[in-house]
Amino acid sequence: MIGTILNIVTVIIGGSLGSLLGDRLPDKTRETVLAGLGLMTSAVGMSMALQTKNVLIPMFSVLLGGVLGEWARLEDHLEAVGRWLERRVGQRMASGQRSVTRAFVTASLVFCIGPMTILGSIQDGLTGDFQLLAVKSLLDGFASLAFAATLGPGVILSALTILVVQGSITGLTVALGSTLGEVTRQTPWVIEMTATGGVLVLGISLLLLDLRRVRVGNLMPAVLLAPLIVVALQALHINY
Repeated sequence: MIGTILNIVTVIIGGSLGSLLGDRLPDKTRETVLAGLGLMTSAVGMSMALQTKNVLIPMFSVLLGGVLGEWARLEDHLEAVGRWLERRVGQRMASGQRSVTRAFVTASLVFCIGPMTILGSIQDGLTGDFQLLAVKSLLDGFASLAFAATLGPGVILSALTILVVQGSITGLTVALGSTLGEVTRQTPWVIEMTATGGVLVLGISLLLLDLRRVRVGNLMPAVLLAPLIVVALQALHINY
């Protein structure tokens, strides 16, 4: 859990600094910075998505994951948590009219979708090696600074999501022990999970660029379905 704790600390520090900085930035500057974040998020998502060895796997994962997510209303639940936190900390935090809920949901999705989240948490649970999560912590720290400067201090609350998601993965890995075997970036199911996560990151970029409201939260089951599809194909000895 050391890696997850480190990640939480960096997000809180980065978010706090970004909130202080954001209050001093003109609205047009914040809009421009947010557009830049959207473009960079799009580039990251594209690079992740292109890693797939078979585009059908992320496609089916996203389609089926979207159906499951809509049925479970995952995004509604995530936004409900954001609204609850918003009521707890005040309808608007001391940063103009920036929504706590939007900042919380957006940052939570960005920080918890990606290969570093899954792979880093697994490595931390299996071997106690938190190096990958340490790298993620540094990246998330700078990202939270930029997000908080534009979206507001609600970004800091995403540390709770990191605790739940990464902590759960690490705990589950400890329980499963060595049954997962050796896991690396080149493990087939990790590759397809990364590509599928990239598609979701692209959806987040559309939100940041204010081009289209994609319910990315409802697509999150796709990140779990992709590795399951790969494992099933391997068990059936199907060359994908």
